[in-house]
Amino acid sequence: MRIALFGTSADPPTTGHLEILRWLSGQFDHVAVWAADNPFKSHQTELAHRTAMLQVLVNELGCPNVQVHPELSHPRTIVTVDRIQERYPNAELTLVVGFDVAQQLSKWYRVTELLQRVRVLVIPRSRYQFKTEDLQRLEALGAQTTIAPATVPDVSSTAYREGCDLSGVTASIQAYIDREQLYQCHAHIKKQPVH
Repeated sequence: MRIALFGTSADPPTTGHLEILRWLSGQFDHVAVWAADNPFKSHQTELAHRTAMLQVLVNELGCPNVQVHPELSHPRTIVTVDRIQERYPNAELTLVVGFDVAQQLSKWYRVTELLQRVRVLVIPRSRYQFKTEDLQRLEALGAQTTIAPATVPDVSSTAYREGCDLSGVTASIQAYIDREQLYQCHAHIKKQPVH
């Protein structure tokens, strides 16, 4: 069995996440996705809400081989790999990361061991340049790295949070955000009278 491991901050999940999951669903037997607390990022929304939003997105996608696995969420990816291998001991595991995260991989906890246990699939992001030396650095650590031939919309969770760009989320995610009153800039926008 080939399993894609896709941990994401999902703060909030965007149409970019949706398209990545759609693409992965056609490439792997199982896609395990979870909301992650990335030690290299700060998060505005608590993990429970980010997990719930991912579930909304996965429900919207409607691909039975894509499932949210909250039990895989851990700041150390090696622990995530331990957890998935307990459940699927003979699976071939592929860690899915964006270009921005791929540039941080060499700094991760027990990275050499991690890269012996998983392949790495890098998802292109238009906002980040993945240089040849980034790939060489990973390969020097033993990574089996592939750059995905996937096209992802140019949207980001940061643009949503900081720029109030509503175009990057689906209607069902926006409905969850409104109901739970997440992200201050959007609460402020909703309260302003329409002229």
